[in-house]
Amino acid sequence: MPFTTVSCGATGWLKIAAFAAIYVIWGSTYLAIAFAIETLPPFLMAGARFLLAGALLFSFARWRGAPVPTRLHWRNTAIIGALLLLIGNGAVVWAEQRVASGIAALLVTTEPLWVVLLQWVGKSGQRPSGGVLLGLALGIVGMLVLVSPWEITGGVDLLGGAAIFFAAGAWAYGSLYSSKAALPANAILTTGMQMLCGGGLLLLTGFATGEWQTTHWEAVHLKSWLALGYLVVFGSLVAFTAYSWLTRVAPPAQVSTYAYVNPVIAVLLGWALANETVTYQTLVAGVLLVLAVVLITLKAKHT
Repeated sequence: MPFTTVSCGATGWLKIAAFAAIYVIWGSTYLAIAFAIETLPPFLMAGARFLLAGALLFSFARWRGAPVPTRLHWRNTAIIGALLLLIGNGAVVWAEQRVASGIAALLVTTEPLWVVLLQWVGKSGQRPSGGVLLGLALGIVGMLVLVSPWEITGGVDLLGGAAIFFAAGAWAYGSLYSSKAALPANAILTTGMQMLCGGGLLLLTGFATGEWQTTHWEAVHLKSWLALGYLVVFGSLVAFTAYSWLTRVAPPAQVSTYAYVNPVIAVLLGWALANETVTYQTLVAGVLLVLAVVLITLKAKHT
């Protein structure tokens, strides 16, 4: 009996720590990206991040006995890596040269809206419920308020905002594709493969766009290197491990709450540590977008 009590207590504390990790760490990655690309080129930085993290995850999974992946596994993870990391993450990293980190995090919350739309117009023709449609409408309004094509209070860079919006769409499509694709049974191996493929494509993009030749490497600040290290160790390894563990020990509805909390953390950190402006317009848009995610997530679970 004493052992059981201690074990349950330890699990409780581990769950608190794991939720704190996915809330705070994933919420902080937007600011870390902004610090990293102050002096590091965006695509090469993102490519290095995912190649390093992917190599560590892949090696760990194989060391623990995960089977050798097949050619089909590699093909599917390459497609997913291209959608999630090359387009989904790469466009966000690029756009953060033009858009504040907190705004980027709020725009990424449109990903559930994309999921609803893609499922609706796709082969399944899954018509959303009334609650999900309300969430979709709120999300669209929130996005328009945030990007502000009418420049309500100065607005957000339209090109950067559009890049993040479509990056969220690529992430949604990649997520839907991964739910049906043939992938390795080991989740850590699969994630490592996706990171290796996506990271490699990001590096190729960086070289193709001339980032290696145009970057003054001797002028890269220590802050940018530290931010890259933070993204590799905490953003890609620690938070992912916490998330993977939570999916096995906590209800999905609880785990999905990170989508509500991450943008709030990102906006607060951007305001506190990077002097990013938080306007009433940002707050209103943020409330609408987070409410949209809550509605879509909760109502979709009951349809």
